[in-house]
This record gives sequence, structure tokens and C-alpha cells, in this order.
Amino acid sequence: MVEGTSKSGERRLDNPEVPSDCRCSRLRIGFFILVVSVMLVICYMNLTEMADIWSETIQRIYNTTYNSPRVAAKFTKGASPLEWTSAFISESKATVSSSALPGEQCTPETTYLVAYPCKYHFTLNESERCQNEKPFLVLMVPVAPNNREARNAVRTTWGSEKMVMNKVVSLFFILGQPGPEGREELQQKILHESEEHHDIIQSDFLDSYKNLTIKTMLIMDWLTTYCQNASYAMKIDSDMFLNVDVLMNTLIHAPRENYMTGLVAKGAIVLRNPNSKWYLPKDVFPEDFYPPYALGLGYVLSLDLPEKLLEGSMHVTPVYIEDVFLGLCMRYMGIQYTSQADQSLFNVFPVPYNRCRYSKLIATTTNSLQHQVNSWKDLKKPGPAC
Repeated sequence: MVEGTSKSGERRLDNPEVPSDCRCSRLRIGFFILVVSVMLVICYMNLTEMADIWSETIQRIYNTTYNSPRVAAKFTKGASPLEWTSAFISESKATVSSSALPGEQCTPETTYLVAYPCKYHFTLNESERCQNEKPFLVLMVPVAPNNREARNAVRTTWGSEKMVMNKVVSLFFILGQPGPEGREELQQKILHESEEHHDIIQSDFLDSYKNLTIKTMLIMDWLTTYCQNASYAMKIDSDMFLNVDVLMNTLIHAPRENYMTGLVAKGAIVLRNPNSKWYLPKDVFPEDFYPPYALGLGYVLSLDLPEKLLEGSMHVTPVYIEDVFLGLCMRYMGIQYTSQADQSLFNVFPVPYNRCRYSKLIATTTNSLQHQVNSWKDLKKPGPAC
């Protein structure tokens, strides 16, 4: 239509009988239509990019919450929403470990891989707590070094529950090294915090979003080395609400071997859009669909699995999407995820607080730390929840 108008305008410009004000008016209309067309094209391109991002997130939510079939797997987040620690220090490069073995290169081959396996050391450790406490359940919380506010929120809410159903629950935070800005001052604060609470485990890799696979595998390493006497562990993000009572009631009847559960994504599509936060190129991961994996926001596993996952990690391409990487390790080891019959136990969308509702779920994301704290305090008030 624009082209036709333009052509019509051009034909009439050569006609001396057409008044000049009419010609000018038509030129203005043509220019206006051209500008609007350009703006629409730009908006379409931006909306397409935003749609890709939203569709990726919604896919993961839809697939895991409703356990949709593979053909409906159109919106996945490959990690965890993972991974929602507050410091995104080094977005594109994995850490070169200062504790690498002689001659060992702890650098990834591409941006989408991480330096794992590699020799990392724990620079802050609580190596004897599991032996002394003999926990039934260990809560492992990955968190950014500078996010003490989140650690304190966990310590004063669900992390404060040390004995549930006459079984011991132990809490640990896993940290990497701070980024270069203000590193010395922040590290001193972490040391004092560790001396006060004795719940911080820190390793010598750079703590960043792209290094979450390293952080997750170091959780498995630590559990294998220092906490094999426990029965179960839960990896859970610091911004989650956790109902330890419901979790413990579930674990009382759970298998003691080859058990991992949470929000399990099935048939999630591999994202090939280079602008995606969870992009993986075909030369890194050639398959079109991921194997099943539990979303990194929170999953529970029996304590025989960390060592098996470490074994699998020696044979699997170390992608930066940490929960997908665990899914690849599970597949390599031939171990199946355990899906919960009640899909509402784990929630990737923040569930609006309702005392009865929260008394029946295991975990949900929250809108804020204050939401987390207020929900826990209200749920713990005396009296029936429903």
C-alpha cells in the first residue's frame, strides 16, 4: 500500500496540473507512512527478542509444573533460573584456579563450557560438622559472597530448624571467591561471618553466574568428602521459601539410593538463539532436546548420588547450565529422576502467601527476602494452618 501510494505520488509529481500544496500533502503522508513502517519493523524485532526470552522461561515453568509432553516443550530455562544469587561478577569466563594441579589447565574451551573437572580447594571449611552432628538432612545453599542479607534471612527462617521429626538438619552456605572490586574487605567480612556462624564453605573459584556448574559440583565434592554419614541433601537457592516439615515427611518414606527429586523438566528444547541467556551452540551440545533434569532452584538427593554424579562429570561435556549438566551426569550414570505425584510441592512461580497453602508445599520462589521471612514467621505461629 505504501509502495502504491509512493508510485502514485511519483506519477503525479510530473503532472503540472496538480496543485503544489496537494503534492506537498501527499509527500508528508508518504513520509509519515515510511516512518511508521520503520518503527513497526524495529518494534517487531525487539518484541521477537523479548518473546524468545519469555518463551524460554515459560517453557521451563510449564514443562516442570505440568509435566507436559515433549512436543509442548517450547519454553525452557536451562538453569536455573538458577541461580538467582545476586552477584554476577564474571559473566563470560570461568575461573582459572590458583590450586590447579601442575600442568593442568583450568580454563574452558569456549564461553559455554566451564573449567570442570579441575582441582579446586576449600579455602573455608566446616569439615567436622557432619561427623559431629550426624545429620539426617543437609541443606546446601549456593549464594554470592556479597549476599550476607540472604544468608541472614535463611539463618533466621527455615535454616534455623535444627531438629525436625526428631532428626538433625544441618545448614551450609557454599561460596566462591569475590570479584576484584573490594575483594579484600569483603573477604575479611566473610571470615568474621564464618567465625560467628560456622556454616560457610568457600572454594577458590571465581563466584559468578557462568561458574554455577563449578559451584554445584563442589557441593557434590564436599558432600562426598565430608558428609557421607547423612541420608539426604537438598541444594536450594537462598531466595526460596522452604517448608522443612513437609520435606522431612516426604523423605521419611523416600528411597535411600539413586533418589533425586524436585521440579523435573522433561523434553526441554535446547535454545539456539545467541541472544538467549541459556544459549548453547550445536558444536557444544548437538542434541535438540535436553535429557530430564531437576531445576536448580531446589532439588533433593540421597547421599549415595554425589559420588556417582562426580564420576559422571568426568565423562560429560561441562556446560555452564548447572542443572542441565547434572541431568547429563544422571543420564550417563543411567539414573532416573523421581517425579513427585503432587506437582505443587515445588514451585518456580512465587506462590501468594496463604497459611494453609504454604503448610502443604515443600518449596517456592519468593518475591523478596521480606516475603520469605514474613511467610515463615506466620506459618510458625501456633494453631492450625487450615
